[in-house]
Amino acid sequence: MIAANPTEPHGVSAPPANAGEIIRFDRVGIRFGDQTIFEDLSFTIAAGEFVCILGPSGCGKSTVLRLIGDLLPATGGTIEVAGVAPPQSWGKLAYVFQSPRLVPWRDALGNVMLGMELRQLPIGKPEMQALALSNLELVGLQRDAGKYPRMLSGGERQRVAIARALSVSPMIILMDEPFSALDVNTRQRLRAELLAIWQATGKTIVFVTHDIEEALLLADRVLLLSGKPTRLLQTIEIKETRPRRLEAGNALSKWRDQLVASFEAMERHQEQPS
Repeated sequence: MIAANPTEPHGVSAPPANAGEIIRFDRVGIRFGDQTIFEDLSFTIAAGEFVCILGPSGCGKSTVLRLIGDLLPATGGTIEVAGVAPPQSWGKLAYVFQSPRLVPWRDALGNVMLGMELRQLPIGKPEMQALALSNLELVGLQRDAGKYPRMLSGGERQRVAIARALSVSPMIILMDEPFSALDVNTRQRLRAELLAIWQATGKTIVFVTHDIEEALLLADRVLLLSGKPTRLLQTIEIKETRPRRLEAGNALSKWRDQLVASFEAMERHQEQPS
């Protein structure tokens, strides 16, 4: 269980109320060789939002995160992150990947501290250790700080990765299908725990997924992307209170049915001969 206290942000500050947009894509395009990936992709994300990027396999969902994080350059359009171009904003971001990417020779505490060391935060080792322990507590692993990755379950390793991301004091956390490799029960538990962390810290979360139900259960808004050349098909605002349940006839189930139909239509379009 997450031990989350909204009054104790564990070294990270929530954005002020009405802080406005924190990410902007304006007619962004990207090409790999002669293949167009994006075509005039435009959207905004507000500070403190939890936004899921949903779309078919290969449409470029992870590419969106790479563009935000300056891991790829756009070939057209404008990207702003926290008011500046991606090359100037990388220090305001943290990543959580599908694989936790923990080093096996460090325990959980050491892996969380590694993120701060690589980011070269201007604090001493005792402060790093205290912040790492605080964030391990936030993800429910305060008693497992001395365990090495081989001693942790898949879900616990992913919690360490989340604690590592929080410990570099980001404004934005980019999450690339972080739960897709986990079993169903662990996935459901970590979704609930991630929401508790988000509510406790006020971070902006951009979460890539191909799982329709996951997007509907987690997001403030869902950005539905098309197949290549990718464009924004639909923005869905989810107003249902959390925790959410998908039940027959409720608003979430209706959105699910509509999204399933959209995915099926995209698949039929891709199967048509050119």
